[in-house]
Amino acid sequence: MEYECMYATAWGDFYLYADGEGITGLGMRRRNGEFTDRETPLHREAFRQLTEYLEGKRKDFDLPLKPAGTPFQQRVWQALREIPYGQTRSYGEIARAVGNPKASRAIGMANNRNPVMIFIPCHRVIGTDGRLVGYAGGLDVKERLLRLEESHR
Repeated sequence: MEYECMYATAWGDFYLYADGEGITGLGMRRRNGEFTDRETPLHREAFRQLTEYLEGKRKDFDLPLKPAGTPFQQRVWQALREIPYGQTRSYGEIARAVGNPKASRAIGMANNRNPVMIFIPCHRVIGTDGRLVGYAGGLDVKERLLRLEESHR
């Protein structure tokens, strides 16, 4: 069973999803599906860490993440977790990191399907030319996240 909680922040509303084992989702929009509206200790801890991050007081997360995805998506999401705070990588760099240098578009699709934004830092992936492209929370949020990290590096 998955539990859903909505938290209001200065950045907007965040929806946190967790089951008994880990965080299954974090987003700025409510997911489709049936969830029990209940806050668990894991929700509270995840929100505490998210708040610290958004305040520039945290650079890494210590949470059990449990995003559902294909084996390829899981490899991409693991590569995203390895991008250091305050740095970015291009889709091509991530493609090379997962051993498939011609898979930039597939990397983009996996990035787009990341169910745990911020905790798996898909906002750190940019276009080869340095442009900000695609983000589930909107490009304005992506830009704010990157500026936040740059200012607290």
